[in-house]
Amino acid sequence: MPTKRSALAALKRLETEKAALAEKQQTLEQNAALEIGQIFLGSGMESFTPKNLKRIAIALGALGESDALARLGIAEN
Repeated sequence: MPTKRSALAALKRLETEKAALAEKQQTLEQNAALEIGQIFLGSGMESFTPKNLKRIAIALGALGESDALARLGIAEN
């Protein structure tokens, strides 16, 4: 039967792992943002205002990849 001490140790270990995962998630999100930014640079999208770029991204995301491409008249590869 687990003792209170082992449950406390497990909880502490879990909290430490959670903090490490949160840090890793933040790093991955930053790297993903850099990748997306590099895709946009040179595409003409960098001239859009941040507000409208976000609105466009939300609208395209809501459509999904296939529907967004179809509405824009872009053939899927």
